[in-house]
Amino acid sequence: MSNIYQEIQKRILVLDGAMGTMLQEYKFSEEDFRGERFKDYSTPLQGNNDLLSITQPEAVKEIHRKYFAAGADIVETNTFSGTTIAMADYQMEDLVYELNYESARIAKEAADEFTAKEPHKPRFVAGSIGPTNRTASMSPDVNDPGYRAVTFDELRIAYKQQVEALIEGGADILLVETVFDTLNAKAALFAIEEVKAERNIKIPIMISGTITDASGRTLSGQTAEAFLISISHIPLLSVGFNCALGANLLQPHLEAIASKTEFAISAHPNAGLPNAFGEYDETPEETAEQIEEYLKKNLINIVGGCCGTTPKHISAIAEVAAKYKPRHAEFVSVAQNS
Repeated sequence: MSNIYQEIQKRILVLDGAMGTMLQEYKFSEEDFRGERFKDYSTPLQGNNDLLSITQPEAVKEIHRKYFAAGADIVETNTFSGTTIAMADYQMEDLVYELNYESARIAKEAADEFTAKEPHKPRFVAGSIGPTNRTASMSPDVNDPGYRAVTFDELRIAYKQQVEALIEGGADILLVETVFDTLNAKAALFAIEEVKAERNIKIPIMISGTITDASGRTLSGQTAEAFLISISHIPLLSVGFNCALGANLLQPHLEAIASKTEFAISAHPNAGLPNAFGEYDETPEETAEQIEEYLKKNLINIVGGCCGTTPKHISAIAEVAAKYKPRHAEFVSVAQNS
């Protein structure tokens, strides 16, 4: 696990692209989501992408393979909604451990295949920890600003279960991503530190926030710099941003934090902004061209794609990233303390 610290100093590491975008290409039906095991399940399951790690594992593994083949060093597990809180929408809270464990196991098998073929370029699995569909620092009820739909402790317990399963399934890194509410992320980080202490283990942690619009703030109101400060008490492998914006619009926010932290910086932007139909039109070449501006300014250590990106986008990004040296970052203290 620790050789991620060695690899990140050698080159800019490439993260994978969108899992959801790739799964959409399969056009899975309700029956495909259910499989034989859940054919009589009482609630509709179509759209529960995490479940596909159980009902369509070969499709999920094939997507990981495509991203590795495109040049990715790190793939994310298919676990963006893998908490009891998010799975309550499908009445599948009891499946959370299995979903996370199987997702990590599938990704790790794909990673090991490619590491075996190219030992000079080890591949890694990042356990994807999404934000849940509830926010701890804002009220969902405009008439009751003091109300909260979830407590910090409920989040901590849910994240802890996810973290334990991801680690046991084989995740090399834990990625707390698409953070729109830093209090949710703090619950995830608290849970991770708890698991590390209980098991006496070290595991690298990545955290990636989301700037939601042109205001330059997260949904809960933080600027990029405020987000960085509020999570810097934890020893991290990297901090960065993903989703919501295209690469060009994300750049100022990366610039805002790159000079203020010794952690590595990560970015996995969308393929531009969605069109009127919610689809992404930005070509791999366009995405890579914008990301090259990050590289010219020496802003990042880890780069990949979010919504709308495919293996073609990752291939174009990897080709550009190979031409540049990674931004200097301090990993010794992180590696020792994590």
